[in-house]
Amino acid sequence: KETDAVAPSTPYAASKVGAELAGLEVWRRTGLPVIVARSFTHTGPGQDGRFVLPSFVARLREARANGMRRVRTGNLDPVRDLLDVRDVVEAYLLLLRSGQAGEIYNVARGEGASVGELFRMLADLLAVPAEPEPDPSLARRADIPHLVGDSTKLRRVTGWAPARTLQQTLRGLVDAEAD
Repeated sequence: KETDAVAPSTPYAASKVGAELAGLEVWRRTGLPVIVARSFTHTGPGQDGRFVLPSFVARLREARANGMRRVRTGNLDPVRDLLDVRDVVEAYLLLLRSGQAGEIYNVARGEGASVGELFRMLADLLAVPAEPEPDPSLARRADIPHLVGDSTKLRRVTGWAPARTLQQTLRGLVDAEAD
């Protein structure tokens, strides 16, 4: 929830908290309307291959092309709340219209899937019978085990809800990366 204690575990996360605090301080001092949107993991067509899901798509395609039965992955245990980037943009637009200055809103589906489940869903969409092969060099040092958001406040204030299912989001990612 937006009211949960903030405990960043990486320098990047700490920079996000710092930006929130700075923005809210500007609002308090100047009255400039600042709304904080905490967007949970999102993806979509055209996302850079350095991110986990597009990298899975690329590795799965390579496995299919080369007849490989195993695909290198990082840690498959973390659970993430995954949204389509287009749903995130819609949430932002609704917050600009209906959000309250000085408030924080989680932009999240409210449901989690493990990275391993996402890998298997992508493998199924690509019809690749390959199995994941954990590679410690691809694992993050500071991975949060479970990160799922509660977007009740956003939904109540704006009426927002994700328009795309998780399956549609993954299909869009696969289709955008088509050979």
